[in-house]
Amino acid sequence: MSTRRPFAVFDIDGTLIRWQLYHAIADALAKRGLIDAKTYQSIRDARMVWKQRTHSEAFSAYQSELVVAYEKLLLDLSYKDFKKAVNAVFDEYKDQIYIYTRELVKRLKKEDYLLFAISGSQMEIVSKIAKHYSFDDCVGTIYEHEKDKFTGAMTAHLGGKHVVLQELIDKHRASIADSIAVGDSAGDISMMEIVKTPIAFNPEQKLFEHAKTKGWKIVIERKNIVYELEMRDGKYILAKTN
Repeated sequence: MSTRRPFAVFDIDGTLIRWQLYHAIADALAKRGLIDAKTYQSIRDARMVWKQRTHSEAFSAYQSELVVAYEKLLLDLSYKDFKKAVNAVFDEYKDQIYIYTRELVKRLKKEDYLLFAISGSQMEIVSKIAKHYSFDDCVGTIYEHEKDKFTGAMTAHLGGKHVVLQELIDKHRASIADSIAVGDSAGDISMMEIVKTPIAFNPEQKLFEHAKTKGWKIVIERKNIVYELEMRDGKYILAKTN
């Protein structure tokens, strides 16, 4: 009987890749004139509110605005045009990654970890990024299509990332021992609760507060400096910088 391999699971958007791939595809479609001006302006307005940090839920509001607009436009979009946008985003963003997670992926591959990616972005772009970095498996949002048209149906991990992760663990017969999860948002908490070593990477506020209550490792990367914070004696200390 073969020994079960340990695994590491990564969120992709804002954790490995420096930007949100879901949003980048919407931008690519807009550049091609495939999103009407009014809809795209509403997305840009919501994004600016988020960038100005006018309230704590600005990013969630922006994301909701984007998802609603995006799912509407898919019904009038050809799958061929969608794939062109995906390929353009992959070419532009595939190597725009964080130092910390890039080096962590490299190290874990050498240590024979199974690498999983779980993202809310479209499966077409998630699978390309996962393949580029030699991940063993990945899950993203699937917008169903027949021939060259989208049907309006979708498959997303609505039950939470912990459900998807458990399916990947069972599928690959992976070991929980020495397992790692890296996430940056509240949506990653459920999968991070499963593993032995959760890492809150550039966490948004809800994840940051949750990580503090649990004593999870917190990593902040700004420009070319990585700050690793660890809980010791009830207080976070700067454990390491690169």
